[in-house]
Amino acid sequence: MISTVPARRSFRRLFGWVVVAAVAVPQFACQFVHAADWPQFLGPNRNGVVSEAVAVAFKGGSPARLWKYGVGQGFAGPAVAGNRVIVFHRVDNQEVTEALDAKTGKRLWHQDSPTAYTDDFGFDEGPRAVPTVSAGRIFTHGAEGRLECRSLEDGKRLWAVDTRTRFGSDKGFFGIACAPLVIGDRVFLNLGGRNGAGVAAFSATNGEVLWKVTDDEAGYASPIAWPGSNPDAVLFFTRSGLRAVDAVSGKLRLSHPWRARMSASVNAASPIAAGNEVLLTASYGTGATLLRLTGGAAETVWSGDDSLSAHYATPVKSGGLVFGFHGRQESGPTLRCIEWATGKVRWESDTLPAGTVTAAGDQLVVLLESGELMILPATAEGFHPKARCQIMGSGLRAPFALSDGILYARDKSSLAAFDLRP
Repeated sequence: MISTVPARRSFRRLFGWVVVAAVAVPQFACQFVHAADWPQFLGPNRNGVVSEAVAVAFKGGSPARLWKYGVGQGFAGPAVAGNRVIVFHRVDNQEVTEALDAKTGKRLWHQDSPTAYTDDFGFDEGPRAVPTVSAGRIFTHGAEGRLECRSLEDGKRLWAVDTRTRFGSDKGFFGIACAPLVIGDRVFLNLGGRNGAGVAAFSATNGEVLWKVTDDEAGYASPIAWPGSNPDAVLFFTRSGLRAVDAVSGKLRLSHPWRARMSASVNAASPIAAGNEVLLTASYGTGATLLRLTGGAAETVWSGDDSLSAHYATPVKSGGLVFGFHGRQESGPTLRCIEWATGKVRWESDTLPAGTVTAAGDQLVVLLESGELMILPATAEGFHPKARCQIMGSGLRAPFALSDGILYARDKSSLAAFDLRP
Protein backbone atom coordinates (compact mmCIF):
# COMPACT_ATOMS: atom_id res chain seq x y z
CA MET A 1 0.00 0.00 0.00
CA ILE A 2 1.31 3.46 -0.88
CA SER A 3 1.65 5.86 2.01
CA THR A 4 -0.24 9.17 1.71
CA VAL A 5 1.93 11.04 4.21
CA PRO A 6 4.58 12.37 1.77
CA ALA A 7 1.84 13.50 -0.59
CA ARG A 8 0.09 15.37 2.19
CA ARG A 9 3.32 17.08 3.22
CA SER A 10 3.97 18.12 -0.37
CA PHE A 11 0.44 19.50 -0.61
CA ARG A 12 1.09 21.56 2.53
CA ARG A 13 4.17 23.06 0.88
CA LEU A 14 2.36 23.47 -2.42
CA PHE A 15 -0.75 25.20 -1.18
CA GLY A 16 0.15 26.69 2.19
CA TRP A 17 -3.15 28.02 3.50
CA VAL A 18 -5.44 28.75 0.56
CA VAL A 19 -8.59 28.30 2.60
CA VAL A 20 -9.60 31.83 3.54
CA ALA A 21 -12.92 32.53 1.87
CA ALA A 22 -15.21 35.37 0.98
CA VAL A 23 -18.82 36.50 1.19
CA ALA A 24 -21.31 38.57 -0.64
CA VAL A 25 -23.81 41.37 -1.09
CA PRO A 26 -22.97 43.42 -4.14
CA GLN A 27 -23.04 47.16 -4.70
CA PHE A 28 -26.51 47.25 -6.27
CA ALA A 29 -27.98 44.97 -3.61
CA CYS A 30 -27.18 47.02 -0.52
CA GLN A 31 -30.48 48.80 -0.10
CA PHE A 32 -30.86 47.11 3.29
CA VAL A 33 -27.31 47.84 4.49
CA HIS A 34 -26.60 50.48 7.12
CA ALA A 35 -23.97 52.98 5.96
CA ALA A 36 -21.35 51.70 8.40
CA ASP A 37 -22.14 48.00 8.08
CA TRP A 38 -19.64 45.38 6.97
CA PRO A 39 -22.22 42.72 6.03
CA GLN A 40 -19.93 40.50 3.97
CA PHE A 41 -16.39 39.62 2.96
CA LEU A 42 -14.61 42.73 1.65
CA GLY A 43 -17.17 45.14 3.05
CA PRO A 44 -20.37 46.86 1.96
CA ASN A 45 -19.53 46.91 -1.76
CA ARG A 46 -17.53 43.71 -1.67
CA ASN A 47 -14.38 45.39 -2.93
CA GLY A 48 -12.41 45.99 0.27
CA VAL A 49 -12.89 49.76 0.04
CA VAL A 50 -14.60 52.10 2.53
CA SER A 51 -14.64 55.89 2.65
CA GLU A 52 -14.20 56.26 6.39
CA ALA A 53 -10.91 57.57 7.74
CA VAL A 54 -8.72 55.68 10.19
CA ALA A 55 -6.07 56.82 12.65
CA VAL A 56 -2.44 56.77 11.54
CA ALA A 57 -1.01 56.96 15.07
CA PHE A 58 -2.15 55.47 18.38
CA LYS A 59 -1.63 56.52 21.97
CA GLY A 60 0.76 54.07 23.54
CA GLY A 61 1.66 52.69 20.11
CA SER A 62 -1.42 50.44 19.68
CA PRO A 63 -5.14 50.95 19.13
CA ALA A 64 -7.37 50.47 22.16
CA ARG A 65 -8.90 47.01 22.41
CA LEU A 66 -12.60 47.41 23.20
CA TRP A 67 -13.43 43.76 23.91
CA LYS A 68 -12.35 40.17 23.30
CA TYR A 69 -14.45 37.02 22.76
CA GLY A 70 -13.27 33.38 22.62
CA VAL A 71 -13.92 31.49 19.38
CA GLY A 72 -13.38 28.00 18.00
CA GLN A 73 -11.95 26.76 14.72
CA GLY A 74 -12.37 28.33 11.29
CA PHE A 75 -11.20 30.98 8.84
CA ALA A 76 -14.54 32.77 8.51
CA GLY A 77 -14.12 36.45 9.35
CA PRO A 78 -16.87 38.42 11.13
CA ALA A 79 -19.73 40.33 9.52
CA VAL A 80 -21.21 43.50 11.06
CA ALA A 81 -24.84 44.57 10.69
CA GLY A 82 -26.24 47.43 12.75
CA ASN A 83 -25.28 46.79 16.36
CA ARG A 84 -24.43 43.12 15.80
CA VAL A 85 -21.28 41.20 14.96
CA ILE A 86 -21.96 37.80 13.38
CA VAL A 87 -19.46 35.04 14.10
CA PHE A 88 -19.33 31.70 12.25
CA HIS A 89 -16.98 29.08 13.75
CA ARG A 90 -16.69 25.49 14.91
CA VAL A 91 -16.90 24.31 18.52
CA ASP A 92 -16.45 20.55 19.02
CA ASN A 93 -18.65 18.93 16.35
CA GLN A 94 -20.92 21.91 15.77
CA GLU A 95 -20.76 24.75 13.25
CA VAL A 96 -21.83 27.68 15.40
CA THR A 97 -23.44 30.95 14.33
CA GLU A 98 -23.52 33.65 17.01
CA ALA A 99 -24.53 37.28 17.28
CA LEU A 100 -22.53 39.57 19.56
CA ASP A 101 -23.22 43.12 20.68
CA ALA A 102 -20.87 45.24 18.54
CA LYS A 103 -20.09 47.64 21.39
CA THR A 104 -19.50 45.20 24.22
CA GLY A 105 -18.86 41.77 22.65
CA LYS A 106 -21.65 40.29 24.78
CA ARG A 107 -23.33 37.27 23.18
CA LEU A 108 -26.90 37.96 22.10
CA TRP A 109 -27.78 34.52 20.72
CA HIS A 110 -26.16 31.20 19.79
CA GLN A 111 -27.28 28.60 17.22
CA ASP A 112 -25.50 25.54 15.88
CA SER A 113 -25.64 22.71 13.34
CA PRO A 114 -23.74 19.39 13.45
CA THR A 115 -20.62 18.94 11.32
CA ALA A 116 -18.35 15.99 10.62
CA TYR A 117 -15.87 17.82 8.37
CA THR A 118 -12.31 16.52 8.55
CA ASP A 119 -9.43 18.21 6.76
CA ASP A 120 -7.35 15.87 4.60
CA PHE A 121 -4.14 17.78 5.26
CA GLY A 122 -4.48 18.37 8.99
CA PHE A 123 -5.46 22.03 8.70
CA ASP A 124 -8.22 23.81 10.59
CA GLU A 125 -11.61 22.05 10.45
CA GLY A 126 -13.91 25.02 10.96
CA PRO A 127 -15.94 26.92 8.36
CA ARG A 128 -14.09 29.03 5.80
CA ALA A 129 -16.64 31.53 4.50
CA VAL A 130 -17.61 34.87 6.07
CA PRO A 131 -21.35 35.10 6.76
CA THR A 132 -23.51 37.33 4.54
CA VAL A 133 -26.19 39.53 6.12
CA SER A 134 -29.02 40.85 3.95
CA ALA A 135 -32.58 42.04 4.68
CA GLY A 136 -32.64 40.74 8.25
CA ARG A 137 -31.26 37.33 7.32
CA ILE A 138 -27.87 35.63 7.72
CA PHE A 139 -26.55 33.27 5.06
CA THR A 140 -23.73 30.86 5.94
CA HIS A 141 -21.93 28.22 3.86
CA GLY A 142 -20.10 25.64 5.91
CA ALA A 143 -17.01 23.56 5.19
CA GLU A 144 -19.18 20.59 4.19
CA GLY A 145 -21.28 22.70 1.80
CA ARG A 146 -24.35 23.28 3.96
CA LEU A 147 -26.03 26.56 2.97
CA GLU A 148 -28.15 27.93 5.81
CA CYS A 149 -30.40 30.94 6.19
CA ARG A 150 -31.09 32.27 9.70
CA SER A 151 -32.95 35.18 11.22
CA LEU A 152 -30.69 38.06 12.23
CA GLU A 153 -32.97 38.76 15.18
CA ASP A 154 -32.66 35.44 17.02
CA GLY A 155 -30.66 33.07 14.80
CA LYS A 156 -33.64 30.80 14.10
CA ARG A 157 -32.97 28.65 11.05
CA LEU A 158 -35.33 29.51 8.19
CA TRP A 159 -34.05 26.95 5.67
CA ALA A 160 -31.01 24.89 4.72
CA VAL A 161 -29.63 23.12 1.63
CA ASP A 162 -26.93 20.43 1.69
CA THR A 163 -25.25 21.49 -1.56
CA ARG A 164 -22.63 18.71 -1.64
CA THR A 165 -25.24 15.96 -1.33
CA ARG A 166 -27.63 17.59 -3.74
CA PHE A 167 -25.17 18.52 -6.49
CA GLY A 168 -22.31 16.08 -5.97
CA SER A 169 -19.72 18.78 -5.37
CA ASP A 170 -16.19 17.65 -4.68
CA LYS A 171 -14.72 18.24 -1.24
CA GLY A 172 -11.80 20.03 -2.84
CA PHE A 173 -8.35 20.28 -1.31
CA PHE A 174 -9.45 22.22 1.78
CA GLY A 175 -13.23 21.85 2.03
CA ILE A 176 -15.96 24.15 0.74
CA ALA A 177 -15.03 27.82 0.89
CA CYS A 178 -17.36 29.85 -1.34
CA ALA A 179 -19.40 32.45 0.54
CA PRO A 180 -22.93 33.31 -0.55
CA LEU A 181 -23.53 36.32 -2.76
CA VAL A 182 -26.96 37.92 -2.23
CA ILE A 183 -28.61 40.10 -4.85
CA GLY A 184 -32.17 41.02 -3.91
CA ASP A 185 -34.05 37.75 -3.34
CA ARG A 186 -31.35 35.52 -4.86
CA VAL A 187 -28.35 33.73 -3.37
CA PHE A 188 -25.42 32.77 -5.63
CA LEU A 189 -22.75 30.13 -5.03
CA ASN A 190 -19.67 28.85 -6.82
CA LEU A 191 -20.51 25.18 -6.20
CA GLY A 192 -18.40 23.00 -8.49
CA GLY A 193 -21.30 20.57 -8.70
CA ARG A 194 -21.80 17.87 -11.30
CA ASN A 195 -24.28 17.70 -14.19
CA GLY A 196 -24.28 21.40 -14.98
CA ALA A 197 -24.16 22.66 -11.38
CA GLY A 198 -20.83 24.46 -11.48
CA VAL A 199 -22.51 27.68 -10.32
CA ALA A 200 -26.06 28.13 -9.08
CA ALA A 201 -28.71 30.54 -7.76
CA PHE A 202 -31.11 29.90 -4.88
CA SER A 203 -34.19 31.68 -3.57
CA ALA A 204 -33.26 33.75 -0.53
CA THR A 205 -36.77 33.12 0.78
CA ASN A 206 -36.87 29.33 0.86
CA GLY A 207 -33.64 27.92 -0.64
CA GLU A 208 -35.29 26.72 -3.85
CA VAL A 209 -32.85 26.17 -6.73
CA LEU A 210 -33.59 28.83 -9.36
CA TRP A 211 -30.95 27.86 -11.92
CA LYS A 212 -27.60 26.13 -12.36
CA VAL A 213 -25.05 26.32 -15.17
CA THR A 214 -21.49 25.23 -16.24
CA ASP A 215 -19.53 22.11 -15.33
CA ASP A 216 -16.68 24.06 -13.73
CA GLU A 217 -14.95 22.99 -10.54
CA ALA A 218 -15.35 25.53 -7.78
CA GLY A 219 -11.91 26.75 -6.79
CA TYR A 220 -11.94 29.09 -3.77
CA ALA A 221 -13.01 32.48 -5.13
CA SER A 222 -16.53 33.67 -4.33
CA PRO A 223 -18.73 35.44 -6.90
CA ILE A 224 -19.20 39.20 -7.15
CA ALA A 225 -21.77 41.44 -8.79
CA TRP A 226 -20.82 42.84 -12.19
CA PRO A 227 -21.15 46.58 -11.47
CA GLY A 228 -23.13 48.50 -14.07
CA SER A 229 -24.24 45.39 -15.95
CA ASN A 230 -27.67 45.63 -17.53
CA PRO A 231 -29.46 43.38 -16.84
CA ASP A 232 -27.81 42.43 -13.56
CA ALA A 233 -25.08 39.81 -13.89
CA VAL A 234 -22.78 37.88 -11.57
CA LEU A 235 -19.07 37.26 -12.12
CA PHE A 236 -17.81 33.83 -11.06
CA PHE A 237 -14.08 33.06 -10.97
CA THR A 238 -14.21 29.27 -11.11
CA ARG A 239 -11.27 26.92 -11.26
CA SER A 240 -11.51 27.14 -15.06
CA GLY A 241 -11.76 30.91 -15.50
CA LEU A 242 -14.16 33.85 -15.55
CA ARG A 243 -17.88 33.29 -16.15
CA ALA A 244 -20.45 36.09 -16.39
CA VAL A 245 -23.98 34.83 -15.74
CA ASP A 246 -27.33 36.64 -15.97
CA ALA A 247 -28.55 36.96 -12.38
CA VAL A 248 -32.20 36.23 -13.20
CA SER A 249 -32.19 33.72 -16.04
CA GLY A 250 -28.88 31.96 -15.41
CA LYS A 251 -27.87 32.49 -19.03
CA LEU A 252 -24.11 32.33 -19.56
CA ARG A 253 -23.27 35.73 -21.01
CA LEU A 254 -19.49 35.48 -21.17
CA SER A 255 -16.79 32.88 -20.67
CA HIS A 256 -13.01 33.45 -20.50
CA PRO A 257 -10.70 30.50 -19.73
CA TRP A 258 -7.93 31.47 -17.30
CA ARG A 259 -6.34 29.30 -14.65
CA ALA A 260 -3.08 28.25 -13.06
CA ARG A 261 -0.65 26.24 -15.14
CA MET A 262 -0.66 23.21 -12.84
CA SER A 263 -3.61 20.86 -12.33
CA ALA A 264 -3.24 20.76 -8.55
CA SER A 265 -4.05 24.44 -8.10
CA VAL A 266 -6.80 26.85 -7.12
CA ASN A 267 -8.18 30.26 -8.02
CA ALA A 268 -8.67 31.82 -4.59
CA ALA A 269 -8.81 35.64 -4.83
CA SER A 270 -12.15 37.04 -5.92
CA PRO A 271 -12.33 39.13 -9.12
CA ILE A 272 -11.97 42.92 -8.85
CA ALA A 273 -14.41 44.77 -11.11
CA ALA A 274 -14.52 48.41 -12.19
CA GLY A 275 -17.09 49.24 -14.85
CA ASN A 276 -16.52 46.87 -17.76
CA GLU A 277 -13.02 45.91 -16.62
CA VAL A 278 -12.15 42.96 -14.38
CA LEU A 279 -8.83 42.02 -12.76
CA LEU A 280 -8.08 38.35 -12.08
CA THR A 281 -5.09 37.20 -10.07
CA ALA A 282 -3.89 33.79 -8.90
CA SER A 283 -0.75 32.11 -7.66
CA TYR A 284 1.14 29.02 -8.91
CA GLY A 285 2.81 30.72 -11.86
CA THR A 286 -0.33 32.46 -13.07
CA GLY A 287 -0.02 36.14 -12.13
CA ALA A 288 -2.72 38.60 -13.13
CA THR A 289 -4.73 39.76 -16.11
CA LEU A 290 -6.93 42.78 -16.78
CA LEU A 291 -9.92 42.02 -18.99
CA ARG A 292 -12.28 44.42 -20.76
CA LEU A 293 -15.73 42.87 -21.04
CA THR A 294 -17.67 43.90 -24.14
CA GLY A 295 -20.76 42.07 -25.32
CA GLY A 296 -20.06 38.37 -25.01
CA ALA A 297 -16.27 38.61 -25.16
CA ALA A 298 -13.37 39.43 -22.84
CA GLU A 299 -10.52 41.44 -24.37
CA THR A 300 -7.14 41.10 -22.65
CA VAL A 301 -5.75 44.54 -21.76
CA TRP A 302 -2.62 43.11 -20.15
CA SER A 303 -1.53 39.82 -18.63
CA GLY A 304 1.57 38.44 -16.94
CA ASP A 305 2.92 36.57 -13.94
CA ASP A 306 5.33 39.32 -12.92
CA SER A 307 2.79 41.92 -11.75
CA LEU A 308 0.65 40.50 -8.93
CA SER A 309 0.25 36.85 -7.98
CA ALA A 310 -2.30 36.60 -5.16
CA HIS A 311 -2.27 33.35 -3.22
CA TYR A 312 -5.54 33.70 -1.29
CA ALA A 313 -6.26 37.28 -0.18
CA THR A 314 -8.18 39.49 -2.61
CA PRO A 315 -6.29 42.72 -3.46
CA VAL A 316 -8.01 46.12 -3.36
CA LYS A 317 -8.31 48.85 -5.99
CA SER A 318 -7.92 52.45 -4.84
CA GLY A 319 -8.05 55.02 -7.62
CA GLY A 320 -5.86 53.78 -10.45
CA LEU A 321 -3.80 51.53 -8.19
CA VAL A 322 -4.13 47.97 -6.88
CA PHE A 323 -2.65 46.83 -3.55
CA GLY A 324 -2.22 43.20 -2.61
CA PHE A 325 0.07 40.38 -1.54
CA HIS A 326 2.29 38.93 -4.25
CA GLY A 327 3.62 35.39 -3.90
CA ARG A 328 2.80 32.21 -2.05
CA GLN A 329 1.92 32.34 1.64
CA GLU A 330 4.39 29.68 2.69
CA SER A 331 7.26 31.32 0.78
CA GLY A 332 6.94 34.78 2.33
CA PRO A 333 5.02 37.15 0.05
CA THR A 334 5.51 40.87 -0.47
CA LEU A 335 2.94 43.65 -0.39
CA ARG A 336 2.78 45.28 -3.83
CA CYS A 337 1.31 48.32 -5.52
CA ILE A 338 0.60 47.99 -9.25
CA GLU A 339 -1.09 50.18 -11.82
CA TRP A 340 -4.59 49.04 -12.76
CA ALA A 341 -4.27 50.11 -16.40
CA THR A 342 -0.86 48.55 -17.12
CA GLY A 343 0.07 46.03 -14.41
CA LYS A 344 3.30 47.96 -13.81
CA VAL A 345 4.75 47.44 -10.32
CA ARG A 346 5.08 50.80 -8.55
CA TRP A 347 6.49 49.52 -5.27
CA GLU A 348 7.07 46.38 -3.26
CA SER A 349 7.65 45.76 0.45
CA ASP A 350 10.19 43.54 2.06
CA THR A 351 9.08 39.97 2.68
CA LEU A 352 6.07 39.83 5.01
CA PRO A 353 3.68 37.23 6.34
CA ALA A 354 0.56 37.02 4.20
CA GLY A 355 -2.47 39.03 5.26
CA THR A 356 -5.61 40.99 4.43
CA VAL A 357 -5.73 44.49 2.90
CA THR A 358 -8.50 47.11 3.02
CA ALA A 359 -8.50 50.66 1.64
CA ALA A 360 -10.02 53.08 4.19
CA GLY A 361 -10.16 56.65 2.92
CA ASP A 362 -6.64 57.45 1.72
CA GLN A 363 -4.98 54.78 3.88
CA LEU A 364 -4.42 51.05 3.66
CA VAL A 365 -5.31 48.90 6.66
CA VAL A 366 -3.26 45.70 6.58
CA LEU A 367 -3.51 42.85 9.07
CA LEU A 368 -0.82 40.18 8.78
CA GLU A 369 -1.01 36.49 9.64
CA SER A 370 1.44 37.25 12.44
CA GLY A 371 -1.21 39.45 14.11
CA GLU A 372 0.59 42.69 13.23
CA LEU A 373 -1.48 45.70 12.12
CA MET A 374 -0.08 48.20 9.60
CA ILE A 375 -1.51 51.56 8.46
CA LEU A 376 0.09 53.10 5.37
CA PRO A 377 -0.81 55.59 2.62
CA ALA A 378 -2.66 54.20 -0.39
CA THR A 379 -0.32 55.88 -2.86
CA ALA A 380 2.26 54.92 -5.47
CA GLU A 381 5.05 56.61 -3.48
CA GLY A 382 6.35 53.51 -1.77
CA PHE A 383 5.89 51.22 1.24
CA HIS A 384 5.96 53.66 4.16
CA PRO A 385 3.86 52.44 7.13
CA LYS A 386 2.73 55.18 9.49
CA ALA A 387 1.80 52.70 12.21
CA ARG A 388 2.88 49.12 12.93
CA CYS A 389 1.81 47.26 16.04
CA GLN A 390 1.06 43.76 17.29
CA ILE A 391 -2.63 43.42 18.14
CA MET A 392 -3.48 39.70 17.81
CA GLY A 393 -1.90 36.27 18.05
CA SER A 394 -0.24 34.48 15.16
CA GLY A 395 -2.01 32.24 12.65
CA LEU A 396 -4.49 34.99 11.79
CA ARG A 397 -5.94 34.05 8.41
CA ALA A 398 -9.57 35.16 8.65
CA PRO A 399 -10.39 38.43 6.84
CA PHE A 400 -11.26 41.29 9.18
CA ALA A 401 -14.21 43.67 9.25
CA LEU A 402 -13.97 47.48 9.51
CA SER A 403 -17.17 49.23 10.59
CA ASP A 404 -17.46 52.83 11.82
CA GLY A 405 -13.71 52.90 12.46
CA ILE A 406 -13.80 49.74 14.60
CA LEU A 407 -11.67 46.81 13.44
CA TYR A 408 -13.08 43.34 14.21
CA ALA A 409 -10.49 40.58 13.78
CA ARG A 410 -10.10 36.94 14.81
CA ASP A 411 -7.08 34.73 15.29
CA LYS A 412 -6.99 31.05 16.27
CA SER A 413 -8.67 31.54 19.64
CA SER A 414 -10.41 34.91 19.87
CA LEU A 415 -12.34 37.66 18.14
CA ALA A 416 -11.48 41.20 19.25
CA ALA A 417 -12.59 44.77 18.51
CA PHE A 418 -10.08 47.63 18.17
CA ASP A 419 -10.70 51.37 17.92
CA LEU A 420 -9.11 52.77 14.74
CA ARG A 421 -11.11 56.00 14.69
CA PRO A 422 -9.03 59.16 14.08
